[in-house]
Amino acid sequence: MIQELYKTAIAIHGGAGTILPAQMTDEKEKATKKALEDALSAGIKILKSGGSAIDAAVAAVISMEDNPLFNAGKGSVFTNEGKHEMDASIMCGKTLEAGAVAAVRNIKNPISLAKVVMQHSDHIILSGKGAKDFARKMNVEFEPDQYFFTQNRHEQWMKIRDTGNYQLDHSAPVSPQNKFGTVGAVVSDQHGNLAAATSTGGMTNKRYGRIGDSPIIGAGTYANNQTCAVSCTGYGEYFIRAVTAYDVSCLMEYKGMSLREACETVINEKLVKLGGEGGLIAVDRNGNLELLFNSAGMYRAWKRNGKPTQTAIYQS
Repeated sequence: MIQELYKTAIAIHGGAGTILPAQMTDEKEKATKKALEDALSAGIKILKSGGSAIDAAVAAVISMEDNPLFNAGKGSVFTNEGKHEMDASIMCGKTLEAGAVAAVRNIKNPISLAKVVMQHSDHIILSGKGAKDFARKMNVEFEPDQYFFTQNRHEQWMKIRDTGNYQLDHSAPVSPQNKFGTVGAVVSDQHGNLAAATSTGGMTNKRYGRIGDSPIIGAGTYANNQTCAVSCTGYGEYFIRAVTAYDVSCLMEYKGMSLREACETVINEKLVKLGGEGGLIAVDRNGNLELLFNSAGMYRAWKRNGKPTQTAIYQS
């Protein structure tokens, strides 16, 4: 058995927004919690074998990308043109290396492509056709349009495709204030290294190649071994303006805040003042976890070394 030098910890989210008990059947709630547990288990399996925080974060996110319950990968929502455009990013807390992709189509697991960008290119973010060309060169797995079709997502799109509204997969029909949807993971491994990963299909009925915070390092994703790793979910435009993920790290580094204090300040003070809604998951170099949101709910699961797995959806 590999001796653990640091306490391992992992947290995942499956999106935040207008998630209310009245909108959730027992069957859907059970299925969603099972999907969260499966994704968490995929990451835990890597950690237990002595694997890296990066690999654990990717494994957890891939599990969610492969599950049509989540707005990422296979379950991605439809754009106004009836297509699927996906974003993802990953960051290594040890080296501060990062990789991201934006507005990619037909990539089975965008988070895998983001990792390839980080490890095998001289760039941080690739988009559209260029990202697709790079994916082919690196033998990343593709799927046809039909793979990404789900009846539920299609029905959501059909209801609003001729309006000016946007909608996230678990928000009520939509004012612009209900734009949420993303999956993500943050991890602390036994070597004391941190990682964060985020992936999304964006907003139902989005136009003009809109890109949110998920592929933007510092806005939706950030990791630094000296402070924390963060993955965000919410109304992306506000998270970009607030540079949310990096702001948590900054408050810890420059003001000496704890992880909890920094997350509270960013989510419940700074973001609220801007009018932003959503949440984040975060882990610090001591394996402390925070899962904080200012919306009605956030799909989430977490486990710290030696403690049981936990899942939750609504505000406690």
